[in-house]
Amino acid sequence: MSLPRIAIDAMGGDVGVRVMIEGAALARRRHERFQFLLVGDEERINAALEMHPNLRAASEVVHAPDVISGEDKPSQALRRAKTTSMGMAVDAVKQGAAGAAVSAGNTGALMAIAKLSLRTLPGIDRPALAALLPTLGDNDLVMLDLGANTECDARNLVQFAIMGAAYSRIVTGLEAPRVRLLNIGTEEIKGTDTLRIAANELKAASAELAMSFENFIEADKINRGEVDVVVTDGFSGNIALKAVEGTARFVADLLRRSFASSLRSKIGFLISRPATELLKHHLDPNNHNGAVFLGLNGVVVKSHGSANALGVANAVAVAARLLEENLTQRIGTDLARVGADNLRPGGRAAAAKSEGSE
Repeated sequence: MSLPRIAIDAMGGDVGVRVMIEGAALARRRHERFQFLLVGDEERINAALEMHPNLRAASEVVHAPDVISGEDKPSQALRRAKTTSMGMAVDAVKQGAAGAAVSAGNTGALMAIAKLSLRTLPGIDRPALAALLPTLGDNDLVMLDLGANTECDARNLVQFAIMGAAYSRIVTGLEAPRVRLLNIGTEEIKGTDTLRIAANELKAASAELAMSFENFIEADKINRGEVDVVVTDGFSGNIALKAVEGTARFVADLLRRSFASSLRSKIGFLISRPATELLKHHLDPNNHNGAVFLGLNGVVVKSHGSANALGVANAVAVAARLLEENLTQRIGTDLARVGADNLRPGGRAAAAKSEGSE
């Protein structure tokens, strides 16, 4: 049985059509059930498809006369959404022509278009950008928000935690993912009022949700394997993500330089090659590509702009898995369990405190 079609913004990313088509073709070779809607310059897409007959047989090409650039502001992108490859790919999800959309284009533009076109789920104020990060544990972790919302209140953070836990249960198979709020310390007194309120809300609600919540985590523990979902605002999350990615590149470059420094080092490299190849695999962002806008009435996946064909294929696989596992419905079910009214800052926690004082 085939999955709903996945709309590909074929013009997005640093390279554009060639890599997006190669990535879709790789995804199709891995999973014969995948069907595609390829949106962009029809002539260029058809030319790229000549090298991938298997993908052509599983795809429909939709011409888009315009492209959103990396320099376009979200407001500019919204005005041109109806004629751009990105806007038309997301609209295909809205119209039911596709089940999910994948784009490697401008993140801010994709966020604005997706939110306006698909709207948020009942009980969700803002969508959040979530991605998988490697850890020393048995599973990757889910981290959100990674840049969609620079300022968040406690209600937003609680909603992010619920969405992140639902996503984590799909990708890890865990029944109750360990959820933590990113903070400058693990003590209850640390951090802002917003973080402390959100922590109290999550403690009060976690008994009704399939998650384990125990306050805070510091940035240096993110990849240790001690947590499954890390929740923060988009400003802090984006900084933390880029710091992790930069550190990974630093370690890789340092090892490369060290192994090339002498004949003895080169011999050492040959001996340790299996270990360095494993390290390379874990540090390669293409192996964890595919960030998701959680909280929308539809599945939208953001591929890294510099992703290669493997990275694009992995982003497509993320979209397909979320369709198969009904992520949107799962989030809606979890929100219904706690009730939208109970997610206001101080709502459930304040009520519990009031009852206890009577």
